[in-house]
Amino acid sequence: MAHPQVVIGVDSSTQSTKALAVDTDTGRVLGEGRAAHRVDSRHGQESDPEQWWEALNTAVAATGWADRAQALAIGGQQHGLVTLDAAGRPVRPALLWNDVRPAPQAAELVRELGAQWWAAELGSVPGASFTAAKWAWLRAHEPANADRTAAVRLPHDYLTERLTGHAVTDRGDASGTGWWTPDGPHPAVLARIGLDPALLPAVAPTGTPAGRARAGGPLRPGTPIATGTGDNMAAALGLGLTAGTPVLSLGTSGTVYTVARTRPADPSGTVAGFADALDNWLPLACTLNCTLAVDRIATLLGRDREAVEPGGTAVLLPYLDGERTPALPHASGLLHGLRHDTTAGQLLQAAYDGAAYSLLAALDDVLAVDRPAGSSDSAGATGTAGGSDTIDPLQPLLLIGGGAQGPAWQHTVRRLSGRPVQLPAARELVALGAAAQAAALLTGEPADAVARRWGTADGPVLPALERDDAALERIATTISRTAALQSGGR
Repeated sequence: MAHPQVVIGVDSSTQSTKALAVDTDTGRVLGEGRAAHRVDSRHGQESDPEQWWEALNTAVAATGWADRAQALAIGGQQHGLVTLDAAGRPVRPALLWNDVRPAPQAAELVRELGAQWWAAELGSVPGASFTAAKWAWLRAHEPANADRTAAVRLPHDYLTERLTGHAVTDRGDASGTGWWTPDGPHPAVLARIGLDPALLPAVAPTGTPAGRARAGGPLRPGTPIATGTGDNMAAALGLGLTAGTPVLSLGTSGTVYTVARTRPADPSGTVAGFADALDNWLPLACTLNCTLAVDRIATLLGRDREAVEPGGTAVLLPYLDGERTPALPHASGLLHGLRHDTTAGQLLQAAYDGAAYSLLAALDDVLAVDRPAGSSDSAGATGTAGGSDTIDPLQPLLLIGGGAQGPAWQHTVRRLSGRPVQLPAARELVALGAAAQAAALLTGEPADAVARRWGTADGPVLPALERDDAALERIATTISRTAALQSGGR
């Protein structure tokens, strides 16, 4: 019997590294490994990149296929700022995507150049999460560390370079920096934030390898290594996502995105104009507070996360870490509309509703990217979710991420979107997308075609529920009326 051709896909996320060994012919997972990360939240949100490397070695070895894998790729958390000295060692802990300390620098960049300019030139209006804002923060607050920096990397770039020795990135993850364009890094942005382009990795063409594994890592020397990509781009590959299919991911952060053929350009900043890992685009809206925030509310209430109850008029916005959508980086959690007869279960349901609302409100804007101008009457992220008549409400929303299997999350998304929901049976989609990218090096197929051949998006479809317009209106009104309070007086 012939031995299977096996690749390894890695998901290096905020909290841990996951690795899957996958049969390239069938998509069957043959082995898994996992190792935890430590996040320092004392000042912002930081991690030592060296522990990511240690976790990658541990997780890849635990699959049982490290010595036999024929290719590997890494999907990594987006936006993180990794600064390396001349010897390739971290200058300081990496600033993670959910570190909101650079919010003043992001706001200043938008004020100076204008939101319209950013949308037209870069496809995205930078927020605190973007790497450009993080480098500006480092320049302002730790100039000595900025001066010591000989290389700037994203998390997946850092790990790929440790494996191969080559400073390479991909267009997908690079598009979340705030300086990437299809023609190269934008010189005006680099000049404004004081970043030498010589510090940046090269952007490899789609489908090409980053290099081959060196000795001293978890793989056999000479094993091909794909360029890898950002976690959202890897998840899109892992689903074999086609243009116009909506995805809602429920994880530490919440995201809603699709594949588009047109470059996004949203001056409101709601939709980030990311590139995908192939040759298309990945319009995406993201919130900082999702499953962990709701679980924290459940803990405060002393209830199981599934112990929700219908009814009530309370609005609970679980903005425990500030918020990205809507753009309220200094916000905190807010409870409004509490009554004598409000129950703890209703408050927990309100937390679910508040966490899901902004993503669903942004869904029309995400899906509108490929439609001609003027064809949508979308309400946008500050209006009522699902406001456009031109988007097919019967197209299932792919629900993925850690929260996707929770009945309370499923019911909330169906109730607030009015859409059917499809639950892909495949798990660990970021690692699967990275595995598909690695497999594509061997088979010559596009990575998304590999995932479609594997059937990764297949799964049950839950029927649509009648949309709860009253709840949507309550949340929209609360966000609008409390915006000044949530801005922190800034």
